[in-house]
Amino acid sequence: MEYKLAFVGIGTVGQALLEIIISKQDELIRDYNIQFSVVAITDKILGSVYNPDGLNPKMILDHISAGKNLDEFEGAENGWDALKTIEESNADVLVEVSFTDVTAGEPATTHVRKALECGKHVVTTNKGPLLHAYNELHELATKNNLQIGFEGTVLSGTPVFSLLNSCLQGNEITEIKGILNGTTNYILCEMEKGLDYQTALQQAQDAGYAEAVPDLDVEGKDALAKAIILSNVVMDVKLDISKVPCEGITNITNEEIAEALENGFRFKLVASIKKENNDVTASVGLKKLPLSDPLSGISGPANAVTFVSDLMGEITIVGPGAGKLPTGSALLNDLINIHKATSRSI
Repeated sequence: MEYKLAFVGIGTVGQALLEIIISKQDELIRDYNIQFSVVAITDKILGSVYNPDGLNPKMILDHISAGKNLDEFEGAENGWDALKTIEESNADVLVEVSFTDVTAGEPATTHVRKALECGKHVVTTNKGPLLHAYNELHELATKNNLQIGFEGTVLSGTPVFSLLNSCLQGNEITEIKGILNGTTNYILCEMEKGLDYQTALQQAQDAGYAEAVPDLDVEGKDALAKAIILSNVVMDVKLDISKVPCEGITNITNEEIAEALENGFRFKLVASIKKENNDVTASVGLKKLPLSDPLSGISGPANAVTFVSDLMGEITIVGPGAGKLPTGSALLNDLINIHKATSRSI
């Protein structure tokens, strides 16, 4: 079965999915009887291109690698903006991988809403829509018999929602706690080795783990956004992000880290969501975890999350929380799940 894809955004993650579609096309046909045709791409910076009969992904990647704008791509229509691409292209699925705005969730939320209104499935790695309009978008998808996939919004390619939906069915999740930001975990690990905060931060920036302006990570805001998404999706409760306690790592000292280790503890930036008597609370902040805690052993830029359930107890999953191919893998997983869901309904 063939699915026509329209991309809104063609940065690192969008290009990763194109590379995966090229490299995995034979396996996808063999293992899932599925193939993908890219019919439209629009990007605020790199321009746009549309061909209802399909574009050559390798030629698109080569075009971008050569520093050319997609508006210069020959043999196709150019100059479409995101909404025109969503409304007028013949795509079956919108791949929404535009810039993430966690403050307002736009324009990604509008893109996802419009796609669902136009009868298109959606896969996205964009946190904005899940933060600000998850219930609305989920209800709209259900009403229109469409699928919306968002595996990559919390732990990149590490399968958080797939684990819950496939392996923990029937379990009630009563608590979620996790290391949801790899940058801060890397910095804390380097400080444990003796580096001061500023040196560890600079090293994280040099390694590409931290942005030039790292506030979203080091102040805990990225972990907070992911915690709210988990609350929205897993606990079915929309928390007010402005009322959730949030602390970063900027005030931690080497002395505090060393003292904790001497006493059998390790500092981690932990996002925590708890359900008690149908009341859900959340927080993000530094916690001293015993060395026996699975989260205590997470090193470097890795992420991890522990689910506490009524039937299975504690289950911890560990994996990359960022990266080009892991995030592209999450999109591929969502696309395959859409195929499985639509195949069952036929």
